[in-house]
Amino acid sequence: MKDFTNKHIVVTGGVKGIGRATLDVFIREEGNVSVLDIDREGEKLEKESGGKVKFYACDVADYSSVQTSIAHAIEHFGDIDVLVNNAGVNRYASVTETTEEEWDFVMNVNLKSAFMAARFAIPSMQKKGNGVVVNVSSVQAFVSQSQVAAYTTSKTALLGLTRSIAVDYGPQIRCVAVCPGTINTPMLQSAIQESPDPDEVFKECEDMHLVKKVGDPAEVGEFIAYLSSAKASFITGQSFRIDGGLGVTIGGSKRD
Repeated sequence: MKDFTNKHIVVTGGVKGIGRATLDVFIREEGNVSVLDIDREGEKLEKESGGKVKFYACDVADYSSVQTSIAHAIEHFGDIDVLVNNAGVNRYASVTETTEEEWDFVMNVNLKSAFMAARFAIPSMQKKGNGVVVNVSSVQAFVSQSQVAAYTTSKTALLGLTRSIAVDYGPQIRCVAVCPGTINTPMLQSAIQESPDPDEVFKECEDMHLVKKVGDPAEVGEFIAYLSSAKASFITGQSFRIDGGLGVTIGGSKRD
Protein backbone atom coordinates (compact mmCIF):
# COMPACT_ATOMS: atom_id res chain seq x y z
CA MET A 1 0.00 0.00 0.00
CA LYS A 2 1.22 3.47 -0.89
CA ASP A 3 0.65 6.15 1.76
CA PHE A 4 -0.45 8.88 -0.65
CA THR A 5 -2.33 7.06 -3.42
CA ASN A 6 -4.49 9.62 -5.26
CA LYS A 7 -3.97 12.18 -2.51
CA HIS A 8 -3.40 15.80 -3.46
CA ILE A 9 -0.19 17.41 -2.27
CA VAL A 10 0.74 21.05 -2.89
CA VAL A 11 4.45 21.94 -2.79
CA THR A 12 5.69 25.51 -3.04
CA GLY A 13 9.15 25.88 -4.55
CA GLY A 14 8.89 22.33 -5.81
CA VAL A 15 11.08 22.51 -8.91
CA LYS A 16 14.53 22.23 -7.31
CA GLY A 17 16.30 21.27 -4.10
CA ILE A 18 14.28 20.06 -1.12
CA GLY A 19 11.02 20.82 -2.89
CA ARG A 20 11.92 18.64 -5.88
CA ALA A 21 13.10 15.81 -3.63
CA THR A 22 9.84 16.02 -1.68
CA LEU A 23 7.86 15.93 -4.90
CA ASP A 24 9.75 12.82 -5.98
CA VAL A 25 8.85 11.01 -2.76
CA PHE A 26 5.16 11.86 -3.05
CA ILE A 27 5.12 10.72 -6.69
CA ARG A 28 6.77 7.45 -5.69
CA GLU A 29 4.00 7.04 -3.15
CA GLU A 30 1.46 7.59 -5.95
CA GLY A 31 0.31 11.02 -4.89
CA ASN A 32 -0.80 13.85 -7.19
CA VAL A 33 1.38 16.93 -6.75
CA SER A 34 0.63 20.56 -7.56
CA VAL A 35 3.83 22.61 -7.80
CA LEU A 36 3.80 26.37 -7.21
CA ASP A 37 7.05 27.92 -8.42
CA ILE A 38 8.38 30.73 -10.62
CA ASP A 39 10.89 28.36 -12.21
CA ARG A 40 9.59 27.40 -15.65
CA GLU A 41 11.47 24.10 -15.43
CA GLY A 42 8.28 23.02 -13.73
CA GLU A 43 6.67 22.77 -17.14
CA LYS A 44 9.10 19.98 -18.01
CA LEU A 45 8.34 18.21 -14.74
CA GLU A 46 4.66 18.28 -15.57
CA LYS A 47 5.18 16.87 -19.07
CA GLU A 48 7.36 14.03 -17.80
CA SER A 49 5.14 13.08 -14.85
CA GLY A 50 2.45 11.12 -16.68
CA GLY A 51 -0.27 13.32 -15.22
CA LYS A 52 0.92 13.11 -11.62
CA VAL A 53 2.31 16.67 -11.51
CA LYS A 54 0.58 19.94 -12.36
CA PHE A 55 2.79 23.01 -12.52
CA TYR A 56 1.60 26.52 -11.74
CA ALA A 57 3.87 29.45 -12.58
CA CYS A 58 3.29 31.20 -9.27
CA ASP A 59 4.96 34.06 -7.46
CA VAL A 60 4.52 32.73 -3.95
CA ALA A 61 5.10 36.23 -2.53
CA ASP A 62 2.05 37.57 -4.37
CA TYR A 63 -1.38 37.18 -2.76
CA SER A 64 -3.46 36.89 -5.93
CA SER A 65 -0.95 34.55 -7.59
CA VAL A 66 -1.10 32.13 -4.66
CA GLN A 67 -4.87 32.36 -4.39
CA THR A 68 -5.39 31.70 -8.10
CA SER A 69 -2.85 28.87 -8.28
CA ILE A 70 -4.32 26.99 -5.33
CA ALA A 71 -7.84 27.45 -6.68
CA HIS A 72 -6.75 25.97 -10.01
CA ALA A 73 -4.92 23.15 -8.23
CA ILE A 74 -8.09 22.21 -6.37
CA GLU A 75 -10.07 22.27 -9.61
CA HIS A 76 -7.55 19.91 -11.20
CA PHE A 77 -6.71 17.39 -8.45
CA GLY A 78 -9.50 17.98 -5.91
CA ASP A 79 -9.31 19.08 -2.30
CA ILE A 80 -5.89 19.25 -0.71
CA ASP A 81 -4.51 16.61 1.65
CA VAL A 82 -1.01 18.00 2.27
CA LEU A 83 0.54 21.44 1.91
CA VAL A 84 4.33 21.73 1.97
CA ASN A 85 5.47 25.33 2.37
CA ASN A 86 8.97 24.91 1.03
CA ALA A 87 9.70 28.03 -1.05
CA GLY A 88 12.62 29.98 0.35
CA VAL A 89 15.33 32.52 -0.46
CA ASN A 90 18.30 34.05 1.33
CA ARG A 91 20.09 37.38 1.22
CA TYR A 92 23.39 37.58 3.07
CA ALA A 93 23.62 40.73 5.20
CA SER A 94 23.46 41.98 8.77
CA VAL A 95 20.62 44.18 10.02
CA THR A 96 22.49 47.39 9.26
CA GLU A 97 23.46 46.17 5.79
CA THR A 98 20.08 44.75 4.75
CA THR A 99 17.99 47.06 2.61
CA GLU A 100 14.26 47.42 3.12
CA GLU A 101 13.70 45.80 -0.27
CA GLU A 102 15.86 42.80 0.64
CA TRP A 103 14.15 42.41 4.02
CA ASP A 104 10.69 42.50 2.46
CA PHE A 105 11.70 40.09 -0.30
CA VAL A 106 12.97 37.45 2.13
CA MET A 107 10.01 37.87 4.48
CA ASN A 108 7.49 37.67 1.66
CA VAL A 109 8.95 34.53 0.08
CA ASN A 110 9.87 32.68 3.26
CA LEU A 111 7.08 33.69 5.63
CA LYS A 112 4.21 35.50 3.96
CA SER A 113 3.99 32.81 1.28
CA ALA A 114 3.43 30.15 3.95
CA PHE A 115 0.66 32.21 5.53
CA MET A 116 -1.03 32.76 2.17
CA ALA A 117 -0.75 29.16 0.99
CA ALA A 118 -2.15 27.93 4.30
CA ARG A 119 -4.92 30.51 4.17
CA PHE A 120 -6.15 29.15 0.85
CA ALA A 121 -5.38 25.45 1.38
CA ILE A 122 -6.85 24.96 4.87
CA PRO A 123 -10.52 25.51 3.86
CA SER A 124 -10.04 22.78 1.25
CA MET A 125 -8.64 20.45 3.92
CA GLN A 126 -11.57 21.25 6.19
CA LYS A 127 -13.96 20.08 3.49
CA LYS A 128 -12.22 16.70 3.54
CA GLY A 129 -12.15 16.66 7.34
CA ASN A 130 -8.37 16.32 7.63
CA GLY A 131 -5.05 17.57 6.31
CA VAL A 132 -1.41 18.29 7.06
CA VAL A 133 0.62 21.49 6.70
CA VAL A 134 4.41 21.17 6.70
CA ASN A 135 6.43 24.36 7.00
CA VAL A 136 10.04 24.06 5.89
CA SER A 137 11.97 26.21 8.35
CA SER A 138 15.69 25.86 9.10
CA VAL A 139 18.14 24.94 11.82
CA GLN A 140 18.78 28.68 11.80
CA ALA A 141 15.53 29.08 13.67
CA PHE A 142 17.57 27.76 16.63
CA VAL A 143 21.20 28.71 15.93
CA SER A 144 22.43 31.31 13.51
CA GLN A 145 25.45 32.11 11.42
CA SER A 146 26.48 35.67 10.68
CA GLN A 147 25.08 37.84 7.91
CA VAL A 148 21.63 36.21 7.65
CA ALA A 149 19.44 38.64 9.59
CA ALA A 150 16.38 38.46 7.35
CA TYR A 151 16.66 34.73 6.67
CA THR A 152 17.01 33.57 10.26
CA THR A 153 14.20 35.89 11.35
CA SER A 154 11.84 34.56 8.70
CA LYS A 155 12.65 30.93 9.50
CA THR A 156 12.17 31.50 13.23
CA ALA A 157 8.79 33.11 12.61
CA LEU A 158 7.68 29.98 10.75
CA LEU A 159 7.83 28.08 14.04
CA GLY A 160 5.24 30.45 15.50
CA LEU A 161 3.03 30.05 12.44
CA THR A 162 3.32 26.28 12.82
CA ARG A 163 2.11 26.36 16.42
CA SER A 164 -0.70 28.74 15.57
CA ILE A 165 -2.06 26.58 12.75
CA ALA A 166 -1.84 23.45 14.92
CA VAL A 167 -3.77 25.12 17.75
CA ASP A 168 -6.41 26.81 15.61
CA TYR A 169 -7.22 23.92 13.25
CA GLY A 170 -6.73 20.78 15.28
CA PRO A 171 -7.85 18.05 15.51
CA GLN A 172 -8.76 18.02 11.82
CA ILE A 173 -5.50 19.52 10.59
CA ARG A 174 -1.99 18.84 11.80
CA CYS A 175 0.86 21.28 11.30
CA VAL A 176 4.58 20.64 11.77
CA ALA A 177 7.84 22.37 10.92
CA VAL A 178 10.92 20.72 9.45
CA CYS A 179 14.22 22.45 10.16
CA PRO A 180 17.07 21.27 7.91
CA GLY A 181 20.73 21.90 8.48
CA THR A 182 23.02 22.44 5.50
CA ILE A 183 21.55 20.58 2.53
CA ASN A 184 23.22 20.14 -0.85
CA THR A 185 20.78 22.21 -2.88
CA PRO A 186 21.16 24.66 -5.76
CA MET A 187 20.83 27.45 -3.19
CA LEU A 188 23.87 26.13 -1.30
CA GLN A 189 25.88 25.63 -4.48
CA SER A 190 25.08 29.14 -5.65
CA ALA A 191 26.17 30.61 -2.32
CA ILE A 192 29.49 28.79 -2.11
CA GLN A 193 30.36 29.65 -5.71
CA GLU A 194 30.67 33.26 -4.56
CA SER A 195 33.71 32.22 -2.50
CA PRO A 196 37.26 32.24 -3.92
CA ASP A 197 37.52 28.57 -2.92
CA PRO A 198 34.12 26.81 -3.17
CA ASP A 199 35.60 23.40 -2.31
CA GLU A 200 37.00 24.75 0.95
CA VAL A 201 33.67 26.31 1.87
CA PHE A 202 31.84 23.06 1.13
CA LYS A 203 34.30 21.20 3.37
CA GLU A 204 33.65 23.74 6.13
CA CYS A 205 29.94 23.08 5.73
CA GLU A 206 30.54 19.36 6.12
CA ASP A 207 32.72 19.83 9.20
CA MET A 208 30.09 21.94 10.99
CA HIS A 209 27.89 18.87 11.35
CA LEU A 210 28.55 16.03 13.78
CA VAL A 211 28.00 13.54 10.97
CA LYS A 212 30.70 15.33 8.91
CA LYS A 213 28.63 15.74 5.79
CA VAL A 214 25.93 17.97 4.39
CA GLY A 215 22.46 16.54 3.96
CA ASP A 216 20.91 15.23 0.80
CA PRO A 217 17.59 16.77 -0.28
CA ALA A 218 16.10 13.27 -0.48
CA GLU A 219 16.67 12.79 3.26
CA VAL A 220 14.54 15.84 3.98
CA GLY A 221 11.93 14.80 1.44
CA GLU A 222 11.54 11.40 3.06
CA PHE A 223 11.14 13.03 6.47
CA ILE A 224 8.51 15.46 5.17
CA ALA A 225 6.56 12.57 3.65
CA TYR A 226 6.70 10.63 6.91
CA LEU A 227 5.41 13.60 8.91
CA SER A 228 2.63 14.03 6.35
CA SER A 229 1.53 10.41 6.60
CA ALA A 230 -0.88 8.57 8.89
CA LYS A 231 2.17 7.09 10.63
CA ALA A 232 2.70 10.53 12.22
CA SER A 233 -0.93 11.10 13.23
CA PHE A 234 0.01 11.88 16.84
CA ILE A 235 2.46 14.64 15.87
CA THR A 236 1.38 18.27 15.57
CA GLY A 237 2.57 21.73 16.55
CA GLN A 238 6.19 20.59 16.77
CA SER A 239 9.41 21.61 15.03
CA PHE A 240 11.92 18.94 14.02
CA ARG A 241 15.60 19.46 13.28
CA ILE A 242 17.09 17.30 10.56
CA ASP A 243 20.51 18.86 10.78
CA GLY A 244 23.27 16.28 11.22
CA GLY A 245 23.85 17.46 14.77
CA LEU A 246 24.57 21.07 13.81
CA GLY A 247 24.63 23.26 16.88
CA VAL A 248 24.56 20.41 19.41
CA THR A 249 28.15 20.91 20.58
CA ILE A 250 29.87 24.13 21.62
CA GLY A 251 33.28 22.69 20.72
CA GLY A 252 36.33 23.16 22.88
CA SER A 253 39.31 20.91 23.55
CA LYS A 254 39.06 17.31 24.69
CA ARG A 255 40.56 16.28 28.04
CA ASP A 256 41.96 12.93 29.02
